[in-house]
Amino acid sequence: MPWLAGFALFLTVTGIVWGYWFAPADWQQGNASRIMYVHVPAAWVAMAGYAALAICSFLSLVWRHPLADIAAEEISPIGAGFTAVCLVSGSLWGKPMWGAYWVWDARLTSVLILFFLYLGHIALIRAFDNKAHAYRAAAILALAGAVNLPIIVFSVQWWNTLHQGNTISFTGPSKIYITMLYPLLIASVGFYLTFITLVVARMSSAISERKTTALLRAAAERAQ
Repeated sequence: MPWLAGFALFLTVTGIVWGYWFAPADWQQGNASRIMYVHVPAAWVAMAGYAALAICSFLSLVWRHPLADIAAEEISPIGAGFTAVCLVSGSLWGKPMWGAYWVWDARLTSVLILFFLYLGHIALIRAFDNKAHAYRAAAILALAGAVNLPIIVFSVQWWNTLHQGNTISFTGPSKIYITMLYPLLIASVGFYLTFITLVVARMSSAISERKTTALLRAAAERAQ
């Protein structure tokens, strides 16, 4: 954990500092484009986090693996946090570019729905006294909400949106200067490692708490 956390912090700070102070500004958007070194990694992690949540939910429903339930429960608040960062940073970028903090654009709306899906998953787990029922209901919601992921990805292609199209391609040439791409990718790796670090830390804490509760319950039963 210390090594993972340190590496995540190093890459995140390196990418953001490089992007904000040393990478060139965009020729059209100027310095406002520098928000992408936070906005884009947060958006990628928000979607990847929900994909991980859906996978854990599938494992929970099919194999009833308790570790999948714990992982899903700990992923959702962290994923919601990264989605909130994505929405806020996007709004800060939208004001100088579009003249408004928020527009009901297909990409923005679908990401807002992603945020509500995370919140819904958190609320469902806490809405039941029976944990098994809570995990099952939350897993069904997570799997149903996974339909939103391709909508987010392809929204700029399927509809005429204000949000700019994809500038980074893994199958062809990217529409971004290489001097801007490097810090963006470094920051993104840092964000991913930060997400993993937080999830592992929360899972470790949750497992320790369950073990402690089980030991205390066993001790109480023996005392009776």
